[in-house]
Amino acid sequence: MSEEKKISNFVRDIIDGHNEDGRFDKVVHTRFPPEPNGYLHIGHAKSICLNFGIARDYDGKCNLRFDDTNPLKENVEFINSIKEDVKWLGFEWDAELYASDYFQQLYDMAVEMINLKKAYVDDLSADDIRKYRGSLTERGKESPNRSRSVEENLELFEKMKNGEFDEGEKVLRAKVDMSSPIINMRDPVMYRIMKVTHHRTGDDWVIYPTYDWAHGQSDSIEGITHSICTLEFENHRPLYDWYLHALEIHHPQQIEFARLNLTHTLMSKRKLGVLVDQGLVEGWDDPRLPTISGLRRRGYTPEAIRNFCDKIGVAKANSTVEFQLLEHTIRDHLNKVAPRAMGVMNPLKLTITNLPEGETKYFEVDHYRHDPDKTEMRKVPLTREVYIERDDFSENPPPKYFRLAVGREVRLMGACLVTCTDFVKDDAGNVVEVLGTYDPESLGGQAPDGRRVKGTIHWVSAVHGLKAKVRLYDHLFAEPHLDEDVDFIEQVNKDSLVTVEAVVEPGLKDAQKGVSFQFMRKGYFVLDTVDTTDDKMVFIRTVSLRDSWKKKQK
Repeated sequence: MSEEKKISNFVRDIIDGHNEDGRFDKVVHTRFPPEPNGYLHIGHAKSICLNFGIARDYDGKCNLRFDDTNPLKENVEFINSIKEDVKWLGFEWDAELYASDYFQQLYDMAVEMINLKKAYVDDLSADDIRKYRGSLTERGKESPNRSRSVEENLELFEKMKNGEFDEGEKVLRAKVDMSSPIINMRDPVMYRIMKVTHHRTGDDWVIYPTYDWAHGQSDSIEGITHSICTLEFENHRPLYDWYLHALEIHHPQQIEFARLNLTHTLMSKRKLGVLVDQGLVEGWDDPRLPTISGLRRRGYTPEAIRNFCDKIGVAKANSTVEFQLLEHTIRDHLNKVAPRAMGVMNPLKLTITNLPEGETKYFEVDHYRHDPDKTEMRKVPLTREVYIERDDFSENPPPKYFRLAVGREVRLMGACLVTCTDFVKDDAGNVVEVLGTYDPESLGGQAPDGRRVKGTIHWVSAVHGLKAKVRLYDHLFAEPHLDEDVDFIEQVNKDSLVTVEAVVEPGLKDAQKGVSFQFMRKGYFVLDTVDTTDDKMVFIRTVSLRDSWKKKQK
């Protein structure tokens, strides 16, 4: 194993046991096998970190293998997005492979299964196969085609391969046990006819292997030692083992772990695809989605996602993780690395009446004042007119309100002390301007006589500030847990996106897309990689400053 810190879990305990008894000659070879039928989400990130992390820590290998056995749902766009996500998370695969690489070998193995009298061609329809399979309380019934001779099965299977039958007309099934208490063992389908063009093999094949047939054999061909998958595949393991025993080939160990369930969202590629197809979100990279591309666009970092996967650990029992833990993890990371800046949302003009028109005062502020080992100063201009948050002024301040109101003094962050003298309303009675004076002796933000000022607010020069749009995203589903009796579409939070006008300090003019900032007093924001243009700045809120999860841990 490498010298890096290793996080203990039951999967690693199993591998340690194998290394001790020499089962795989102390070789560790894992794989991450996504089906390219959608974009990866945070649940896949857990599997990526586990499989690649184990290979790294045991000085082994990890393959990226695409389970491309269903051409109806798969395309190159999804393949490219998956590769981008894995690299972005910080991992490199030892080999890029595809189940379609093995189509001929899988076919040849199926022929061998027929010769071993362990597979047969069946004429039953899909509905009849389900009926014959029985239930948990009812024994399955054997197909009338189960007793076909080896010669007849070989002939029919070759005709299936040659496209001589229509879709659904015939399938190849394994001959296992129709009385097995495990439904998956009741003569499962190995091949079905699909006259669909494949993204890699074109029209070379009109029969395609099922997942259960392709997966274990692909693991064996690649020399995988530990086939690590989520818990829903636990009842597939007997069939996985049965195929490998029947063929007497290299036999990896399948190990199942609990999948990640997260509050306030969905962890189903199919349902996420419905949201995309129906236009309820902008696309697979919508920042409200739990997709890795959506989280990346929202400003999440690979470090934070890896840390999150470490925090939740690897368990054998399913459970649901609170979304607040994910937010806590990104907040904790950005607090250490994100430069500080000022951005005002829903701006309200403040005119400093004793600061001459046309005069600009500059203040040097440390971009990284939170990091003693990193210093980068920026100049922030103060002018007669500045913008403040509308919520930072109150016409009738409530008790314990320490921000701006008539007669009250506050600190303009890093600049000076300002006292409100008056305000201006429009014809509709809305406050449109606040008037105040500053203390010339307080430049830099400190009271010259040591008087105590409780309120500090952020601001941006009205002359130098840059206009921007800010998107404030909320949970895609307001309730933490979806109601299973209600269509999930009906439960989508219609207020999950609010867009506000903003003004940000001029130092952000050259900000790079995808770079995160802490807008002081507001939260962490990232310059959107998609909608930002030379003429328009669009910031996305990654997460607020408030950490409800951390408070709950105390």
